[in-house]
Amino acid sequence: MSFISIQDVFFSYEQAEDGKPVQNAVDGVSLNVEKGEFVAIIGHNGCGKSTLAKHLNAMLLPDSGKVLIDGDDTSLEEKTFDIREKVGLVLQNPDNQLVASIVEEDVAFGPENLGVEPAEIRRRVDEALKAVDMYEYRTHAPFKLSGGQKQRVAIAGILAIQPQCIVLDEPTAMLDPNGREEVISTLLKLNREKKMTVVLITHYMDEAVLADRVVVMDGGKVLTQGTPEEVFSQVELLKKHRLDVPQSAELAYRLKGCGLKIDNIPLTQADCVAMLREAMR
Repeated sequence: MSFISIQDVFFSYEQAEDGKPVQNAVDGVSLNVEKGEFVAIIGHNGCGKSTLAKHLNAMLLPDSGKVLIDGDDTSLEEKTFDIREKVGLVLQNPDNQLVASIVEEDVAFGPENLGVEPAEIRRRVDEALKAVDMYEYRTHAPFKLSGGQKQRVAIAGILAIQPQCIVLDEPTAMLDPNGREEVISTLLKLNREKKMTVVLITHYMDEAVLADRVVVMDGGKVLTQGTPEEVFSQVELLKKHRLDVPQSAELAYRLKGCGLKIDNIPLTQADCVAMLREAMR
C-alpha cells in the first residue's frame, strides 16, 4: 500500500444552494505517493494544489472520496492525532508557524504538546536544528532571522515531531533567491539522507525539476504527471494551460521549432550547455 493514497477526492469551499452546481477546488483527484518519494505539485494559482496539500494531514476533509495516510483514513476523527504525527505541514509564511521568542523553544513546542519527556525533547530539538543547519542559532530570536532561516526553523519544528512525511505549501514563495536555495537544499538533504517523504507545492519550475515525480494540476484535476523529464517535455500542453517550463526546456523547445535536432529536453543549466555543445558540432 502507498504511504499516501488519494482516492477520487472532491472538495469545495462552497455549499450548494437550490441545486446549483459549485466549483470544486479539488475535482476527482486520485494520486499515490510512495514512502521516501519526493513529489512536486505544480499549477497556477487557484488550481487546487494548496487545498490538496491541506488534505494530507487532515486540516481539510474530502466532501467525497478518501485520503489514506499509511492506511489511516483522514475522515476518522480518532485517527487525526496519528495522521498529524505522520505528516507535518509547513505553510507559505513561516511567521505564521513561529510561536516562541527563542528558536529552540519554538522547535520544542510541537513535542511538548505531544507530551514527550523533557530529555527526549532536548534530543529532538538539537537533532532537528542540526538537520536544517540552524543549530548555531538555537538561542537566537526568530524575528531577527532572515526569511530562509525562519523557514528552516519552521521545518525544524515539524521535524521535532518526527513525522514520516513533510508537506510544504509554497515554502519559498516569500523568499529571496538565497533563502529559496537554503530551503530547497534542506529538503533535498532530508529526502536523500534521511529518506523522508517530501511533497512540495511550488510554482517555481527550477524547484520542481529536482523532484522524483512532478504532478501538474489544473482546475482542481491532475492534468499530467511523471518524471520531470516526462512532464517538462510536454511544453505545448503546459503552455496551453498557462504554465511555465524551466528556462532550459523553453530554449530547447524554441530551437527545436527552428529546425534544430534535439533529442532530449534539458531541465537544468548544465544540461542546456551540454545540449548546445552537442547541437553545434
